[in-house]
Amino acid sequence: MSFLIAAPEMLAMAATDLECIGAGISAGNAAAPAPTTALAAAAADEVSTAIAAVFGQHAQAYQALSARMASFHEQFVSALNAGAHTYASAEAANASPLQELLNLINAPTQALLGRPLIGDGTDGAPGTGQNGGAGGLLFGNGGNGGSGGGAHPIGGNGGAAGLLGNGGSGGLGAPGAAGGNGGAGGLLYGAGGAGGNGGGAIVAGANGGNGGNGGNAGLFGQGGAAGNGGQGAPGAPGVNPSPLPAGPPANPGTDGASPGGAFGGPGGPGSDGVSTATLGQPGGHGGRGGDGGFAGFPGNARGGDGGTGGAGGVGAAGGAGGVGGDGIADLAYVSVGGAGGTGGAGGAGAPGGMGGTGGFGNSAGGVGGTGGNGGTGAAGGKGGLGGGGTVGGSGGVGGAGGVGAAGGAGGSGGVGGSGGHGGLLFGDGGAGGNGGAAGAGGAGDTGGKGGTGGDGGNGFLDGAGGAGGVGGNGGNGGNGGNGGNGGAGGGGGLFGQTGAGGAGGTGAAGGAGGGFGAGGGGGSGITNGLAGAPGQLGTDGVDGVDGLTG
Repeated sequence: MSFLIAAPEMLAMAATDLECIGAGISAGNAAAPAPTTALAAAAADEVSTAIAAVFGQHAQAYQALSARMASFHEQFVSALNAGAHTYASAEAANASPLQELLNLINAPTQALLGRPLIGDGTDGAPGTGQNGGAGGLLFGNGGNGGSGGGAHPIGGNGGAAGLLGNGGSGGLGAPGAAGGNGGAGGLLYGAGGAGGNGGGAIVAGANGGNGGNGGNAGLFGQGGAAGNGGQGAPGAPGVNPSPLPAGPPANPGTDGASPGGAFGGPGGPGSDGVSTATLGQPGGHGGRGGDGGFAGFPGNARGGDGGTGGAGGVGAAGGAGGVGGDGIADLAYVSVGGAGGTGGAGGAGAPGGMGGTGGFGNSAGGVGGTGGNGGTGAAGGKGGLGGGGTVGGSGGVGGAGGVGAAGGAGGSGGVGGSGGHGGLLFGDGGAGGNGGAAGAGGAGDTGGKGGTGGDGGNGFLDGAGGAGGVGGNGGNGGNGGNGGNGGAGGGGGLFGQTGAGGAGGTGAAGGAGGGFGAGGGGGSGITNGLAGAPGQLGTDGVDGVDGLTG
């Protein structure tokens, strides 16, 4: 007895194609009669008339044959459609009894072991990281693991086969998470399931997920191929922080003592302002220098120097330098104003404090204080104003701009999974997964501008303007991520080859260094101060290293 296997869907598709072909031929036949059956003679002689008659007879015979062929074509297409419908009806009628028989066979093992005797395991739902179900104990493939997501970012493991069948494939990992492992092949015969690929990272600088391992075969079969590692994400670009709203400043420095006396004497220096680590709190300003005593024979007088401003907290400016004390003297004797204090360094993202003003002196005004250095990416503080006197004091030097923020390192590629072991007797090991490519390093940000030099003090001879501050260096680029290592190939069986190791992932380029900050302008005076020099470009990040072959 011969058996026939038919696919109703294919029969119905063939019938549809034949209908289209028949419609095209019929359209051509319908257009043919007019120019072929009534062919006019080329001339009025008997030969031409006879030739035209012969061609007309052939055309009429063709039309009669075409009509019979069209009828046969319609009957054939109708029979093909009827056959497809009959096969489909037979399948539908037999499906229910066969399913009931299969349910009856599977019922004992399903009740005792929670696993059917025959049938494929269920697939894990996408986005759940659910493991694939195990295949039937006798026949059946393991279900595929679901892709990772939500509370279960790791891809689900593939289900194991029973005695005969292939293991299920591991699920794809969510971004930055590992892929699932492939299921084991059948104990007697069947290939191990493929490992799922690791998810590519999407958070800046995060590493890619590792690939899942391939499933092992049983006695006969190929080990499952491992999943590839996911790609690392690029590093975040360096971003200079912004200053925060200023809170109450830290405590100021105390003023220096003023000794007084008829014979002069120097004023005491002001104490330094308090530095702070409190977020958003400016540093305290430096204390004022004490005034020098009145200079008369035989003494001279000099004002005390102002105290240094305190460093500001993160996002807050440094405190201003203290004002220099005044030198008081008779015109016949020397008196010099005290120097202004240096401004405090700014916190990250905030400018340095302004240098203190130089004190007044009959002979010469005090030198203005140096501006404080800017915090990360921020401008340096302005130099202090020179003190007044017969000769005005020089303006203070502007503070240096802050270094730009560094770029973030790129993420490393995920490690490729290991290939599954081939069948214990016959079978090659599965190939190792390729390592993931690395993410590039982030670019550094621009350095801060140097502070403006202070103006020279007023006097019979005005003081010289202070030099501008040096611009800040650009931030360094982030290092490129390293490529993921390739996975090891699975071991072969007694008669089988070891699987090929996976290729290592490509290391990524380091980020570009940030631009330099501009130098500050010089202060004005009898001679204007020189402009500050610009900063240096940031250094490019180091390129990542390629991963190793498994």
